[in-house]
Amino acid sequence: MSRRHPDHIKWQEQELARVLDRFPERKDPFTCHGGREVERLALPDSIDDHYLDDLGFPGRFPYTRGVQPTMYRGRLWTMRQYAGFSTAAASNERYRYLLDQGQTGLSVAFDLPTQIGYDSDDAMSLGEVGKVGVAIDTLADMEVLFDRIPLDKISTSMTINSPAMVLLAMYIAVAEKQGVSADKIMGTIQNDILKEYVARGTYIFPPRPSLRLITNTFQWCAANAPKFNTISISGYHIREAGSTASQEVAFTLANGLAYVQAALEAGLELDVFAPRLAFFFNASSNLLEEVAKFRAARRLWARLMRERFGAEKPATTMLRFHTQTAGNTLTAQQVDNNIVRVTIQALAAVLGGTQSLHTNSRDEALSLPTEDSVRTALRTQQVIAHESGVADTVDPLAGSYYIENLTNALEQEARDLINQVESFGGVVSCIENGFIAGQIEDSAYQYQREIESGERVIVGVNEFQVEEDVSVPMLRVNPAVEDEQVARLARIKKQRDQHAADRCLAELRNAAKSDHTNLMEPVLDAVRTYCSLGEICNVLRDVFGEYRGRQW
Repeated sequence: MSRRHPDHIKWQEQELARVLDRFPERKDPFTCHGGREVERLALPDSIDDHYLDDLGFPGRFPYTRGVQPTMYRGRLWTMRQYAGFSTAAASNERYRYLLDQGQTGLSVAFDLPTQIGYDSDDAMSLGEVGKVGVAIDTLADMEVLFDRIPLDKISTSMTINSPAMVLLAMYIAVAEKQGVSADKIMGTIQNDILKEYVARGTYIFPPRPSLRLITNTFQWCAANAPKFNTISISGYHIREAGSTASQEVAFTLANGLAYVQAALEAGLELDVFAPRLAFFFNASSNLLEEVAKFRAARRLWARLMRERFGAEKPATTMLRFHTQTAGNTLTAQQVDNNIVRVTIQALAAVLGGTQSLHTNSRDEALSLPTEDSVRTALRTQQVIAHESGVADTVDPLAGSYYIENLTNALEQEARDLINQVESFGGVVSCIENGFIAGQIEDSAYQYQREIESGERVIVGVNEFQVEEDVSVPMLRVNPAVEDEQVARLARIKKQRDQHAADRCLAELRNAAKSDHTNLMEPVLDAVRTYCSLGEICNVLRDVFGEYRGRQW
């Protein structure tokens, strides 16, 4: 029997025993209604080489069945609702509300000007301040954003890319003011610029200096903030732009390989920075394909890290990921249907072994979510966690003929695409020649044609329509927020030590001109003197230039 197999015994005595000793399971025993015990790990009747090579045991290479031996029996995924709008004060109020409702981590949405390195008083920011996220101009805004939120106890994810170093510096400076050193902070910055060039568009600088900012962050955090994940390599936006499941895996992992290579070329040690790499995937509505996608991604990354870079340490080969349900599947028609869609998508993420999860709100096709809809989205996760039973056993769908065949197929399709990217010279070359963007665009076009022809049914959109009066309560950002934020920025600039600010910006400019200087310390110095995001990014624009994208 499989339970007497030497590899199973070895796993129990090593990985499992070590984890249980440090992190006991949430409850004992795990039972169904009526008292039947739920097994920690279901296994086939016999274990052969195929099982060991392709599935194995959770917490052991190639991690198909999960990155931890006990998965959610030991600890539930982090419930991290993405939020941010209007001013720092308004967003802080929403964060504290969500924490009171049982959220276990923060996820910050920044407004568009912040995402592309403009201050609120810049002409480019007109009409966009506080609209799709919170406006952050200086450290003063960040101080308000995290007021009464202990940064040594709360894990924070920040969806910020091109100016990620600046926002991380502000976060570190806020922690310092709370008496929390950088080595105590926990969380993630997205910091994934490569996908911006092909799927999302919030880039500032060309690819090569952008990679420098990222590897500088890797290096600084490895030495000073070892608990902080320095990048979240994002397939989410690739999928939102219209990719298939296998394209999402392929282009995300290809970007990951590019970051690893760039870090190695910058002189960083693989086993120092690679364990802090994190990933971010989309959970769409095809439940079983999504479960297989997550399992395939985890296995393929482990194999690629070993094949390409000789990685051996478990933490260096593990793919840990956050998931967000699919915003592009939400419909303005019959908005309550979105609750059902999000539930299916969240279930796929959990069955696939995610480490943290954001569930979209039902009204996001119409506006920023209201408190009521955000609470329902959070409750969706809590019901799955505490009532569905899927968190009581590890990788419950393993061994399904369909799941395993689909996992294998998605892994092979993704590997073939990664090989194509490399045959064209790698990710940066494929950004410049349009290969990756073209692949995504073709998939998006085909999907839309299927909807418009009726071949693909979207409930409430092209089938099962009803006449309805859309009267959903909507959250609107007051236009006066922009004027208030501009006035606040003017006050901060007037009150700061202007001589110190000018000196810090000059030192940052000199550091940026030198390829051998890590930019994190000069950025931190500038942030601490209340230099603004726009001022810092403008210095870097002057030195690095701006990326203009593909010319059609």
